[in-house]
Amino acid sequence: MDIVDAHHHLWDRGRFRYSWLQQAPAIDRDYLLHDYESVIASSGVVQSVHVQADVDEQWALQETNWLLSMADGAGPVTAVVGWAPVERQEDLEAFLEKQGDNPRLKGFRRLIQGEEDDGFAAREQVIGGVRRLGAAGFSFDLCIYHHQLSAVIELARQVPDTPLVLDHIGKPDIRGGRLDPWRQQIQELAAMDHVYCKLSGMTTEADFSSWTIDDLRPYAETVIDAFGFSRVMFGSDWPVSTQAVDYGRWIETVGELTSGASVGERDALMRGTATRFYRLG
Repeated sequence: MDIVDAHHHLWDRGRFRYSWLQQAPAIDRDYLLHDYESVIASSGVVQSVHVQADVDEQWALQETNWLLSMADGAGPVTAVVGWAPVERQEDLEAFLEKQGDNPRLKGFRRLIQGEEDDGFAAREQVIGGVRRLGAAGFSFDLCIYHHQLSAVIELARQVPDTPLVLDHIGKPDIRGGRLDPWRQQIQELAAMDHVYCKLSGMTTEADFSSWTIDDLRPYAETVIDAFGFSRVMFGSDWPVSTQAVDYGRWIETVGELTSGASVGERDALMRGTATRFYRLG
């Protein structure tokens, strides 16, 4: 089965600065295109979506252009999700103008997970910025922790014309085995048809060294039941995921978690949903 990896990263510390890597020593090294091509060899991955890697803001435009140069080449990266200052609308307009027009640039992400204010996503300025992205033909990736879901639900209600995708199933407390209120909020979010979800980043929300399929199963079942296979897409979150799982094992894990799915449902999860959401050729 052909696979579209809807969420991975590359970073080059010689080109750009990623301050957050200082707190993640296990992955504080370069991860380049040839590294990614090596891990996906024989995996079935035929296309991928590169999602911005939380580069320091002053490098955001350059990082996106670097990635677009790869997406314009012959490798697996065929789409890019860049960074954008959605909460600063004047800056956003100038940023979009500088970014220019490249059909490989499909959407933007501005990390919300690090914001101390759990209501950040529902701020008027953020709503306006995300609405502006939709009007310009872009999607928006939501990277949050579970305790920020209430604000994300409000954001989603206010931007019905901007396609949204929840990264890493909203980062629930898998390590602590806590399902609620995340489960109810996922159902509320999934009731809005313009919101999608990535089945990704789960093992790094569990215990890195001792997670099991049974730890992940209720969370995977929740998002699939809520969104359906037509709005759930596979993502590796490589190389962040390597702290807890290697690439092949994650594909096998997703297969186990969805063992009861039909061929069509598996195809939607592993390829079709991402192809449609990110408008891949």
